[in-house]
Amino acid sequence: MSWAVVTGASSGIGEWLARGLARRGHSLWLVARSGDTLTRLAKELTDAHPDIEVRVRPCDLSDPTARAALVEELAAEPIGVLCANAGFPTCGALAENDPARELAEIQVNVVALHQLTLALLPGMVRRHAGRVLVTGSTAGLQPVPTAATYAATKAFANTFAESLHAELRGTGVSCTLLSPGPTRTNFYGAGGIPRLTEQRILAWLTPQRVAEAGLTALFRGRRTVTPGPVAKAQALVGRNTPRALLFPVLRGAFLPRLRKARSHGR
Repeated sequence: MSWAVVTGASSGIGEWLARGLARRGHSLWLVARSGDTLTRLAKELTDAHPDIEVRVRPCDLSDPTARAALVEELAAEPIGVLCANAGFPTCGALAENDPARELAEIQVNVVALHQLTLALLPGMVRRHAGRVLVTGSTAGLQPVPTAATYAATKAFANTFAESLHAELRGTGVSCTLLSPGPTRTNFYGAGGIPRLTEQRILAWLTPQRVAEAGLTALFRGRRTVTPGPVAKAQALVGRNTPRALLFPVLRGAFLPRLRKARSHGR
């Protein structure tokens, strides 16, 4: 049996990636910190799709010891699909943020992605079959004041995924970058601004729509997918706008709303 792994599977885009993979007949490893939430999701998926098996694997991907144990366990399995989706933001002025939280963000968004891919990719290449989906972000296309570490980690994810796509050509393995824009999940709550999604400044997408776009692109072997017109516009602006013009716009767009969301969210 070939397995699909989804990290960050307890909610948001990761949950809907798991649902989409189950609907396509894939047995699953569900990875996230919340074991209870994963167990409920696993039961729902196996009840709806009796032909698949679902394994629940709680793991704090920011913990190097816990992550190493997970990597060793997965490396021994015939993993056919890796959805490296886990990630979270930190928001606000870097000098005022919690250093431990900033480090955890790098561990989850960068190191876990890299370590899992290094562990599972060689087996896929040996079997001449496999697919990797990396959840990056349009935020990785430009520096983002008030989200400096997050933008930097997603720049890594974006570049890593696109590089792998080209590197794997002809191996039977593919890598697809999913670059979401604003998505209505608890993602912003994890960044300390739980009310940001209530401020309707952009056309937020549902996680279901984002996940389905990612899976469709993955199984077509596409290099990258950016769901929705707002995300596409963000990508275009991020790539092409001179930084001297972009930075004042970003600061003016996000800093007041960040402060307002935080003041109402506490």
